[in-house]
Parts: sequence; structure tokens; C-alpha cells
Amino acid sequence: MSKHYSLASPEDVEHAFYELLLEGDADRLALLWAEDEESVCVHPTGVRLTGLLPIRESWRGIFANARLRVQAERVAHWQGTVMAIHHLTELLFVGDDPSPHGPLHVTHVYLRGSHGWRLVARHASAADDGHQAMADAIPHTLH
Repeated sequence: MSKHYSLASPEDVEHAFYELLLEGDADRLALLWAEDEESVCVHPTGVRLTGLLPIRESWRGIFANARLRVQAERVAHWQGTVMAIHHLTELLFVGDDPSPHGPLHVTHVYLRGSHGWRLVARHASAADDGHQAMADAIPHTLH
């Protein structure tokens, strides 16, 4: 992937993101992000990283310590002409351990620019299924 690699859709970026997680390639993963000082990545630990360099270095550190495989399932998505938001559920597999970690609730925000679509924000957090069940049981009324 070159620095000006053009990605035609948010789905292309997302597909490449998960492939590069599997490959453990932080440098190529960084090419999927918007070159914006406000790009943000929040890992499940709650650490918020702002800017491309800290984001890339955090992934480099993760890949140095573990081989990852992620099963992602899209829950919802919204797309306009220049912005798309994807909400997913992820199961994380570390190394050769067959037991999944998670699930995680993940939100990806994509922006379309002169070189196609890029990831501008990723927020991942541990799912709390007990509280989710309570929230789902509450009737939703629109006013």
C-alpha cells in the first residue's frame, strides 16, 4: 500500500483493517487512518490516543506482544457522502488460544477525502451483556 492508496469505500477500509490486524502490520495499518492530528483510537483498556503517530506506535506495541485474530460482525452502519459510521461486535483471539476474549463493542468512523476513505476514529470497549439486557428491556418512547 502506498501513502496515497485509494480506498473506494468504508467497507474496503474495514476489510483491510482486519486483514492487517491478522498480519500484525502496524505501518500498513497506519495508512488506513486519516492523516489528521485529531484522528483518535480508544483501545478496550480505555487509553485514548490522538494523532497518527501515537496510534501507529500503540498498534506496533500490541503486535510486538501478541498475534491477533478478530472476528467482527457489523451491527449497524450509517453512510453519507463524506462520512460513514460502523458499529460492530468483535471477538478477539490472542495467539493460539482458542478461547475468545470479548465481546467488544466497536465504533469506526470513516471520512472520504482526496485519497478515498480513511479511518478517523476507532473506539473499542468491553461489552457488558448484563447491563445490555437491562437496557434492551426498557421500552423506548420517541417524544
